[in-house]
Amino acid sequence: MYRPILKLPKTRSEKIWDYIGGSIFILSIFYIILAWGKLPDEIPGHFNGLGEVDRWGSKIELFILPFIGLFLWIVMWLLEKAPHMHNYPSRLDESNVKAFYLNSRKILNQVKNICLILFAFISIQMVRIGLGEVNSLGWWFLPIVLIGVFIPIIKGFITSSKIK
Repeated sequence: MYRPILKLPKTRSEKIWDYIGGSIFILSIFYIILAWGKLPDEIPGHFNGLGEVDRWGSKIELFILPFIGLFLWIVMWLLEKAPHMHNYPSRLDESNVKAFYLNSRKILNQVKNICLILFAFISIQMVRIGLGEVNSLGWWFLPIVLIGVFIPIIKGFITSSKIK
């Protein structure tokens, strides 16, 4: 089926999500840079399901999450620009294409920015654990991650199911 390529401007909510996600992510990178000289040679490298450190590694590993986050941001930003390439139900037609494209793009935008916020939080906590300020991510981190990522997806699917 042919899918038109539409130039749909970003919605206000997408702009707000981008601002919040991008700002928090950039601030986390500055935090790493500012704390760099105070950090010990070993910082947390991995966490278990309870948020406890289960591997220590070099402080250079602090830059892994920002690089993954940047890569994720670029890929998801490109996908946001191409909603015609997303997966849609067979009922997609000329009368509802705009609604489907906007809904799909909003889901992607929210998940992208939630991931950036989560990566920022993990990076900040890795620094804080290295500095001895805290000792784990917290037992609540994994449930928050799962809820935070799946709520926009579920909400988006519900919205999609209501598009006529």
